[in-house]
Amino acid sequence: MPHEDPDNEQHMLICNVFGFFPSEIEVKWYRNGQEETDQVQSTELFQNGDWTSQIHVMLETEIQKGDDYTCEVHHMSLTSPFRVTWKPEMSDSARNKVVTGIVGIVLGTVFIVVGLVMYIRGRKAQTSFRGPQTEHFIGT
Repeated sequence: MPHEDPDNEQHMLICNVFGFFPSEIEVKWYRNGQEETDQVQSTELFQNGDWTSQIHVMLETEIQKGDDYTCEVHHMSLTSPFRVTWKPEMSDSARNKVVTGIVGIVLGTVFIVVGLVMYIRGRKAQTSFRGPQTEHFIGT
């Protein structure tokens, strides 16, 4: 499963593969369908003590909006390669800013509409009631 370190511009995506036997395994990283090889690092194979093994394969990369990352595992126990794809999502901070902006726009619109309705009603009330009117004619 991929993990990221949000504090750096470079992110470390980690594919944890565990519980497999025999220990021969191949793990690859792909970005948008293209295999990544330059920034891929792997831990030594760990023996779990129950005849199974585990390995961590990391991809250090700068994440771009719209990219997707796939960890692909090839092992003789699998009928086809196992793939886990990860697409970067909006951070909680960015999501909160978007929600705050939307709420602000909605509230602002409500206040403008209410203010306009009150203004128009006030103008209609002024023009419909002018009080007692008298006409004065000056004769010649």
